[in-house]
Amino acid sequence: MAGQRIGFVGLGGMGRGLVKNLCLKGHSVTVYDLDPERVASAVNEGAVKGDTVGEIAAESDILAVCITTAEAVQALALGPDGALAKLPKDAIFLDHTTVSVEHVELMRKACEQASVHYAEAPMTRTPAHAERGEVNVLFGGDEALLERLRPVFGAYAENIFHVGPAGHATRLKLIHNYIAFANVASWCEGFALAAKEGLDMSKVIGIISAAGGKSGMMDLYGNLTLQRDFTPHMSLENAQKDVRYYAEWLEQAGLPAFMAQSVHNTYALASIMGHGSEGCTAVIKAYEELSGIEACLKE
Repeated sequence: MAGQRIGFVGLGGMGRGLVKNLCLKGHSVTVYDLDPERVASAVNEGAVKGDTVGEIAAESDILAVCITTAEAVQALALGPDGALAKLPKDAIFLDHTTVSVEHVELMRKACEQASVHYAEAPMTRTPAHAERGEVNVLFGGDEALLERLRPVFGAYAENIFHVGPAGHATRLKLIHNYIAFANVASWCEGFALAAKEGLDMSKVIGIISAAGGKSGMMDLYGNLTLQRDFTPHMSLENAQKDVRYYAEWLEQAGLPAFMAQSVHNTYALASIMGHGSEGCTAVIKAYEELSGIEACLKE
């Protein structure tokens, strides 16, 4: 639907690319972020600066939120002064945040009570894909709501997956992220062991990637890890949060969470050691600091 007024909250790694592409495609976007430099950058791309989330919500047909946690979304949206209370009737609360399973049902009911629509739409891929307008959107909800959102998603998504009813998109996103971050934790452990045992680090990735150990996350971040580049394209603290949501859901579903808890504890340890704001592969630093080695390529 052309001409929809879009409010956008959260201009971090993914959000800034989404806003950039919405503006490039001619959408009217009003933005909010706690970081004024991010807001200024979005304004340079063609967005309008909003003063408060409530004011933006009151003037939006779609309020998109791409922030850190389910708890942060709830703090922003709920209550007498929350965004849901300000949105016009029949507006859409578009949740791009990676959240918990319980959050989706809570927000769906809260939106229904406010006479607005809850759109569950987590994403996969990286900030670089967001900059290029090539993210994957996982949508959970009915087809009519998806059709209202297609012009928005089309501005920044290469693929739009309608995965089922509300709740299914978050479930698939958490499974995806758990597998991805468990994979990172496993090869970081392997890299640390290879370094401690004196193996030729220049050969490690090539050998692993030539057979069954090959992975998308290693393709993205393996060489960067050995080059000591821990830029937070996907932060360690967000990896820890996503794995925690997954482990909690697994136990609620009546399944053992042995592996998930181990992966979560690995990220939690690295975060406690002070690496939460670094990239997710900084989990290797927990192994390095405990063993007194550094997994890197020799000069």
